[in-house]
Amino acid sequence: MSILIYLLGYIAVIAFLISVIHRVVSYIKQPMHVRWELYPVAHEGKRAAHGGSYLEDVDWWKKKREKSLIGELKVMIPEIFFLKAVWEHNRPLWLSTYAFHLGLYLICGFLGLLMINVFAQIIGCTENCLVLTVSPLMIFMGGAGIVLCLVGSIMLFQKRLNEPELREYSGTDHYVNLGMFIVSMSISLITWLFVDPKFIMARDFIVNMIQFNFTPIPNNLFGLQMILAFILFAYIPMTHMSHFFMKYFLYHDIRWGDEPNVNNLKVQAHIGSVLNYPVSWSASHIAGHGKTTWAEVATFNPVAQPES
Repeated sequence: MSILIYLLGYIAVIAFLISVIHRVVSYIKQPMHVRWELYPVAHEGKRAAHGGSYLEDVDWWKKKREKSLIGELKVMIPEIFFLKAVWEHNRPLWLSTYAFHLGLYLICGFLGLLMINVFAQIIGCTENCLVLTVSPLMIFMGGAGIVLCLVGSIMLFQKRLNEPELREYSGTDHYVNLGMFIVSMSISLITWLFVDPKFIMARDFIVNMIQFNFTPIPNNLFGLQMILAFILFAYIPMTHMSHFFMKYFLYHDIRWGDEPNVNNLKVQAHIGSVLNYPVSWSASHIAGHGKTTWAEVATFNPVAQPES
Protein backbone atom coordinates (compact mmCIF):
# COMPACT_ATOMS: atom_id res chain seq x y z
CA MET A 1 0.00 0.00 0.00
CA SER A 2 2.83 2.40 0.86
CA ILE A 3 4.38 2.00 -2.59
CA LEU A 4 1.06 2.91 -4.21
CA ILE A 5 0.91 6.16 -2.20
CA TYR A 6 4.42 7.07 -3.34
CA LEU A 7 3.46 6.31 -6.94
CA LEU A 8 0.33 8.43 -6.55
CA GLY A 9 2.58 11.28 -5.43
CA TYR A 10 4.69 11.07 -8.59
CA ILE A 11 1.57 10.86 -10.76
CA ALA A 12 0.04 13.89 -9.00
CA VAL A 13 3.12 16.05 -9.57
CA ILE A 14 3.29 15.07 -13.25
CA ALA A 15 -0.47 15.63 -13.71
CA PHE A 16 -0.22 19.05 -12.05
CA LEU A 17 2.62 20.17 -14.32
CA ILE A 18 0.95 18.83 -17.47
CA SER A 19 -2.34 20.55 -16.60
CA VAL A 20 -0.66 23.91 -15.93
CA ILE A 21 1.38 23.75 -19.14
CA HIS A 22 -1.68 22.66 -21.14
CA ARG A 23 -3.81 25.57 -19.89
CA VAL A 24 -1.10 28.14 -20.56
CA VAL A 25 -0.36 26.81 -24.06
CA SER A 26 -4.09 26.58 -24.85
CA TYR A 27 -4.55 30.21 -23.87
CA ILE A 28 -1.57 31.37 -25.92
CA LYS A 29 -2.98 29.59 -28.98
CA GLN A 30 -6.37 31.29 -28.63
CA PRO A 31 -7.34 34.01 -31.13
CA MET A 32 -6.46 37.59 -30.28
CA HIS A 33 -8.99 38.97 -27.81
CA VAL A 34 -10.99 42.13 -28.40
CA ARG A 35 -9.37 45.06 -26.62
CA TRP A 36 -11.37 45.96 -23.52
CA GLU A 37 -10.43 49.65 -23.48
CA LEU A 38 -10.76 49.68 -19.68
CA TYR A 39 -8.97 52.42 -17.82
CA PRO A 40 -6.99 53.03 -15.73
CA VAL A 41 -4.27 50.69 -16.92
CA ALA A 42 -1.98 50.06 -13.96
CA HIS A 43 1.33 50.34 -15.79
CA GLU A 44 0.49 53.84 -17.06
CA GLY A 45 2.00 55.21 -13.85
CA LYS A 46 0.91 58.80 -13.16
CA ARG A 47 -1.81 58.71 -15.83
CA ALA A 48 -3.49 55.80 -14.05
CA ALA A 49 -4.55 58.21 -11.28
CA HIS A 50 -7.05 59.92 -13.60
CA GLY A 51 -7.75 56.95 -15.87
CA GLY A 52 -5.65 58.22 -18.74
CA SER A 53 -3.41 56.53 -21.26
CA TYR A 54 -0.58 57.21 -23.69
CA LEU A 55 -3.27 57.95 -26.31
CA GLU A 56 -3.71 61.37 -24.65
CA ASP A 57 -0.34 62.52 -26.01
CA VAL A 58 -0.09 64.36 -29.30
CA ASP A 59 1.68 62.15 -31.85
CA TRP A 60 1.77 59.36 -29.26
CA TRP A 61 2.94 56.85 -31.87
CA LYS A 62 6.19 58.77 -32.28
CA LYS A 63 7.06 58.69 -28.59
CA LYS A 64 8.59 55.99 -26.46
CA ARG A 65 6.08 54.28 -24.21
CA GLU A 66 6.84 54.14 -20.51
CA LYS A 67 5.55 51.35 -18.28
CA SER A 68 5.52 51.38 -14.49
CA LEU A 69 6.16 48.09 -12.69
CA ILE A 70 5.45 49.88 -9.42
CA GLY A 71 2.03 50.87 -10.76
CA GLU A 72 1.25 47.23 -11.51
CA LEU A 73 2.45 46.09 -8.08
CA LYS A 74 0.24 48.69 -6.39
CA VAL A 75 -2.74 46.92 -7.94
CA MET A 76 -1.52 43.32 -7.81
CA ILE A 77 -0.34 43.15 -4.19
CA PRO A 78 -3.61 44.31 -2.57
CA GLU A 79 -5.59 42.07 -4.93
CA ILE A 80 -3.47 38.96 -4.38
CA PHE A 81 -2.92 39.23 -0.63
CA PHE A 82 -6.10 41.01 0.50
CA LEU A 83 -8.67 40.27 -2.27
CA LYS A 84 -9.33 43.98 -2.67
CA ALA A 85 -11.88 43.56 -5.47
CA VAL A 86 -14.03 41.23 -3.35
CA TRP A 87 -13.87 43.70 -0.45
CA GLU A 88 -15.01 46.55 -2.68
CA HIS A 89 -17.65 44.78 -4.78
CA ASN A 90 -18.95 41.86 -2.70
CA ARG A 91 -18.10 42.54 0.94
CA PRO A 92 -20.48 39.91 2.46
CA LEU A 93 -18.41 37.26 0.64
CA TRP A 94 -15.03 38.68 1.63
CA LEU A 95 -14.55 37.06 5.06
CA SER A 96 -15.22 33.51 3.91
CA THR A 97 -13.26 33.74 0.67
CA TYR A 98 -10.37 35.55 2.36
CA ALA A 99 -10.14 32.90 5.08
CA PHE A 100 -10.00 30.25 2.35
CA HIS A 101 -7.37 32.05 0.27
CA LEU A 102 -5.26 33.08 3.27
CA GLY A 103 -5.27 29.44 4.34
CA LEU A 104 -4.00 28.44 0.90
CA TYR A 105 -1.28 31.11 1.04
CA LEU A 106 -0.13 29.85 4.44
CA ILE A 107 -0.11 26.26 3.19
CA CYS A 108 2.04 27.33 0.22
CA GLY A 109 4.42 29.08 2.63
CA PHE A 110 4.45 25.98 4.83
CA LEU A 111 5.34 23.79 1.84
CA GLY A 112 8.20 26.13 0.97
CA LEU A 113 9.62 25.90 4.48
CA LEU A 114 9.01 22.16 4.53
CA MET A 115 11.08 21.77 1.36
CA ILE A 116 13.92 23.71 3.03
CA ASN A 117 13.80 21.17 5.85
CA VAL A 118 13.64 18.32 3.34
CA PHE A 119 16.76 19.37 1.45
CA ALA A 120 18.56 20.18 4.71
CA GLN A 121 17.92 16.62 5.82
CA ILE A 122 19.04 15.21 2.46
CA ILE A 123 22.39 17.02 2.61
CA GLY A 124 22.95 15.73 6.14
CA CYS A 125 22.08 18.64 8.42
CA THR A 126 21.33 17.73 12.00
CA GLU A 127 18.32 18.99 13.94
CA ASN A 128 20.53 21.80 15.22
CA CYS A 129 21.37 23.05 11.77
CA LEU A 130 20.63 26.76 11.33
CA VAL A 131 18.33 26.10 8.38
CA LEU A 132 16.06 23.96 10.57
CA THR A 133 15.29 26.90 12.85
CA VAL A 134 12.43 27.61 10.40
CA SER A 135 10.59 24.64 11.94
CA PRO A 136 8.52 26.64 14.50
CA LEU A 137 7.36 29.02 11.76
CA MET A 138 6.69 26.05 9.49
CA ILE A 139 4.52 24.39 12.14
CA PHE A 140 2.57 27.60 12.72
CA MET A 141 2.00 28.22 9.01
CA GLY A 142 1.00 24.62 8.37
CA GLY A 143 -1.46 24.44 11.25
CA ALA A 144 -2.96 27.89 10.68
CA GLY A 145 -3.22 27.25 6.96
CA ILE A 146 -5.11 23.99 7.45
CA VAL A 147 -7.55 25.58 9.94
CA LEU A 148 -8.23 28.69 7.83
CA CYS A 149 -8.62 26.71 4.61
CA LEU A 150 -11.06 24.33 6.31
CA VAL A 151 -13.09 27.12 7.90
CA GLY A 152 -13.14 29.14 4.68
CA SER A 153 -14.21 26.19 2.52
CA ILE A 154 -17.04 25.31 4.95
CA MET A 155 -18.23 28.93 4.98
CA LEU A 156 -18.13 29.15 1.18
CA PHE A 157 -19.98 25.85 0.82
CA GLN A 158 -22.66 27.07 3.22
CA LYS A 159 -23.00 30.39 1.40
CA ARG A 160 -23.35 28.76 -2.01
CA LEU A 161 -25.91 26.34 -0.62
CA ASN A 162 -28.07 28.79 1.35
CA GLU A 163 -27.79 32.22 -0.25
CA PRO A 164 -30.00 32.64 -3.34
CA GLU A 165 -27.63 35.09 -5.02
CA LEU A 166 -24.81 32.53 -4.96
CA ARG A 167 -26.87 29.37 -5.31
CA GLU A 168 -28.20 30.55 -8.66
CA TYR A 169 -24.67 30.73 -10.07
CA SER A 170 -23.25 27.64 -8.34
CA GLY A 171 -22.80 24.49 -10.38
CA THR A 172 -22.02 20.97 -9.25
CA ASP A 173 -18.32 21.61 -9.77
CA HIS A 174 -18.34 24.39 -7.16
CA TYR A 175 -19.71 22.06 -4.50
CA VAL A 176 -17.39 19.22 -5.53
CA ASN A 177 -14.34 21.50 -5.35
CA LEU A 178 -15.22 22.86 -1.92
CA GLY A 179 -16.25 19.41 -0.70
CA MET A 180 -12.85 18.01 -1.65
CA PHE A 181 -11.15 20.78 0.31
CA ILE A 182 -13.39 20.18 3.33
CA VAL A 183 -12.64 16.45 3.39
CA SER A 184 -8.90 16.86 2.72
CA MET A 185 -8.41 19.68 5.25
CA SER A 186 -10.46 17.82 7.89
CA ILE A 187 -8.21 14.76 7.64
CA SER A 188 -5.14 17.03 7.58
CA LEU A 189 -6.30 18.79 10.75
CA ILE A 190 -6.84 15.52 12.62
CA THR A 191 -3.49 14.21 11.41
CA TRP A 192 -1.71 17.39 12.49
CA LEU A 193 -3.33 17.44 15.94
CA PHE A 194 -2.98 13.76 16.84
CA VAL A 195 -0.45 12.09 14.55
CA ASP A 196 2.15 14.48 13.12
CA PRO A 197 2.11 17.78 15.10
CA LYS A 198 5.63 18.76 14.02
CA PHE A 199 5.24 17.56 10.41
CA ILE A 200 8.15 15.14 10.87
CA MET A 201 6.29 12.37 9.02
CA ALA A 202 5.55 14.78 6.20
CA ARG A 203 9.20 15.78 5.95
CA ASP A 204 10.43 12.17 5.99
CA PHE A 205 7.83 11.14 3.42
CA ILE A 206 8.98 13.79 0.92
CA VAL A 207 12.63 12.92 1.56
CA ASN A 208 11.82 9.30 0.74
CA MET A 209 9.93 10.37 -2.40
CA ILE A 210 12.86 12.41 -3.68
CA GLN A 211 15.31 9.59 -2.94
CA PHE A 212 12.98 6.88 -4.33
CA ASN A 213 13.13 5.17 -0.97
CA PHE A 214 9.72 3.53 -0.51
CA THR A 215 9.85 3.22 3.26
CA PRO A 216 6.57 1.95 4.74
CA ILE A 217 4.28 4.76 5.91
CA PRO A 218 4.14 4.60 9.72
CA ASN A 219 0.50 5.64 10.18
CA ASN A 220 -2.68 4.86 8.21
CA LEU A 221 -4.27 8.25 8.89
CA PHE A 222 -1.15 10.00 7.60
CA GLY A 223 -1.30 7.77 4.52
CA LEU A 224 -4.93 8.78 3.93
CA GLN A 225 -3.96 12.42 4.29
CA MET A 226 -1.30 12.06 1.63
CA ILE A 227 -3.70 10.28 -0.76
CA LEU A 228 -6.26 13.09 -0.43
CA ALA A 229 -3.56 15.76 -0.74
CA PHE A 230 -2.17 14.25 -3.94
CA ILE A 231 -5.63 13.90 -5.51
CA LEU A 232 -6.42 17.53 -4.67
CA PHE A 233 -3.02 18.71 -5.94
CA ALA A 234 -3.54 17.02 -9.32
CA TYR A 235 -7.18 18.10 -9.55
CA ILE A 236 -6.89 21.85 -8.87
CA PRO A 237 -5.38 23.01 -12.21
CA MET A 238 -8.00 20.99 -14.12
CA THR A 239 -10.82 23.16 -12.72
CA HIS A 240 -11.75 26.85 -12.63
CA MET A 241 -9.49 27.06 -9.57
CA SER A 242 -6.68 27.29 -12.10
CA HIS A 243 -7.27 31.05 -11.88
CA PHE A 244 -4.45 31.09 -9.30
CA PHE A 245 -2.02 31.21 -12.23
CA MET A 246 -4.28 32.10 -15.18
CA LYS A 247 -5.11 35.45 -13.57
CA TYR A 248 -1.72 36.61 -14.78
CA PHE A 249 -3.08 36.60 -18.34
CA LEU A 250 -6.39 38.17 -17.29
CA TYR A 251 -4.58 41.20 -15.93
CA HIS A 252 -1.52 41.56 -18.14
CA ASP A 253 -2.91 40.40 -21.47
CA ILE A 254 -6.59 41.34 -21.31
CA ARG A 255 -7.30 44.04 -18.73
CA TRP A 256 -3.97 45.81 -19.19
CA GLY A 257 -3.15 44.73 -22.73
CA ASP A 258 -2.67 48.03 -24.57
CA GLU A 259 0.17 47.24 -26.96
CA PRO A 260 -0.25 49.56 -29.97
CA ASN A 261 -0.19 48.25 -33.51
CA VAL A 262 2.63 50.48 -34.68
CA ASN A 263 5.20 48.60 -36.76
CA ASN A 264 4.42 45.59 -34.59
CA LEU A 265 4.67 42.55 -36.83
CA LYS A 266 3.46 40.17 -34.11
CA VAL A 267 0.27 42.17 -33.47
CA GLN A 268 -0.32 42.64 -37.19
CA ALA A 269 -0.01 38.89 -37.78
CA HIS A 270 -2.58 38.23 -35.03
CA ILE A 271 -4.99 40.80 -36.45
CA GLY A 272 -4.59 39.44 -39.96
CA SER A 273 -5.40 35.95 -38.76
CA VAL A 274 -8.52 37.08 -36.88
CA LEU A 275 -9.82 39.23 -39.75
CA ASN A 276 -9.82 36.22 -42.04
CA TYR A 277 -12.14 34.24 -39.80
CA PRO A 278 -15.52 33.51 -41.42
CA VAL A 279 -18.50 35.55 -40.24
CA SER A 280 -21.04 33.42 -38.38
CA TRP A 281 -23.08 36.15 -36.66
CA SER A 282 -26.74 36.17 -37.65
CA ALA A 283 -27.38 39.81 -36.66
CA SER A 284 -28.89 41.67 -39.61
CA HIS A 285 -26.39 44.55 -39.47
CA ILE A 286 -23.58 42.02 -40.02
CA ALA A 287 -24.96 39.04 -41.93
CA GLY A 288 -27.29 41.19 -44.00
CA HIS A 289 -24.42 42.54 -46.07
CA GLY A 290 -23.40 39.10 -47.28
CA LYS A 291 -19.79 39.46 -46.17
CA THR A 292 -17.87 36.25 -45.69
CA THR A 293 -14.90 37.37 -43.57
CA TRP A 294 -14.41 39.90 -40.79
CA ALA A 295 -11.95 41.77 -43.00
CA GLU A 296 -14.80 42.43 -45.43
CA VAL A 297 -17.08 43.50 -42.59
CA ALA A 298 -14.43 45.84 -41.16
CA THR A 299 -13.81 47.54 -44.50
CA PHE A 300 -17.45 47.74 -45.64
CA ASN A 301 -19.16 51.14 -45.46
CA PRO A 302 -22.94 50.56 -45.27
CA VAL A 303 -23.76 54.23 -46.03
CA ALA A 304 -21.43 54.57 -49.01
CA GLN A 305 -23.06 55.30 -52.33
CA PRO A 306 -23.00 52.28 -54.65
CA GLU A 307 -20.72 52.60 -57.61
CA SER A 308 -22.55 53.47 -60.85
